[in-house]
Amino acid sequence: MSQLTIVLSIFGINIAYVTIFTLRLILVIKGRRGAASSLAIVEVFIYLSGLQLVLENLSSPVHMLSYCIGFGCGVYMGSRIEEKLALGYSVVQVISDSLHTSLPNKLREHGYGVTVWNGEGRNGPRLIMQVLVKRNNERKLLACIESMAPKAFVVSHEPRHIRGGFWAKLLEK
Repeated sequence: MSQLTIVLSIFGINIAYVTIFTLRLILVIKGRRGAASSLAIVEVFIYLSGLQLVLENLSSPVHMLSYCIGFGCGVYMGSRIEEKLALGYSVVQVISDSLHTSLPNKLREHGYGVTVWNGEGRNGPRLIMQVLVKRNNERKLLACIESMAPKAFVVSHEPRHIRGGFWAKLLEK
């Protein structure tokens, strides 16, 4: 096997291994144990194949550099893939600059479940809205909010546990 082939193999194997490792870790965090376990089998096979190749060529700085660069690229690729998959849900909290806004109703017209309550901000009363959305629809929701209420303060985060409410029956499916 030529040196270039070894370097490219180490690089490619490490990208594949670390990409799968990153996705598996995210699946575990999201509670998808079955999918994570299946990925773990593939991950370990690739890892052992790559480890053998790396250990046989450990004395070369070029091979070690190839391993390191492949590792970094694998983390990047895994995170990009997860971003595209957009597994799970997000909670988007919207704080308007006024109590008098039609934003909750407009969001409901677009099919979003919106919970609303009054709050108090630095400069007076505010309307606070909370919207649960599938992560793959979050950007669409944020664009919708931006177009309808460009001055609104918006924060999103991932919930760890969801029970009851508007989404309860949808989540059970």
